[in-house]
Amino acid sequence: MPWCDSCSAYHAPTALDGGSCPTCGGVVTDNTPHDHEDDRTVGQSAPWHFWIVVVALAAYLLWRAIVGVMWALERF
Repeated sequence: MPWCDSCSAYHAPTALDGGSCPTCGGVVTDNTPHDHEDDRTVGQSAPWHFWIVVVALAAYLLWRAIVGVMWALERF
């Protein structure tokens, strides 16, 4: 993502004026600043609807296991 070191801001690639910052006119590089860590995985958890699906899947698999054990006990 285009980063301007002069004004410490990210800019959209379409907002660049010939490779220079539209705010201050400084040089824009195509990398992230070195003092920021990758924030995509820090402090984020799965959305609530994902956990509903996980719980429903676990309940379904548990039910199928119980039915399978009951079927096996009846057969033998």
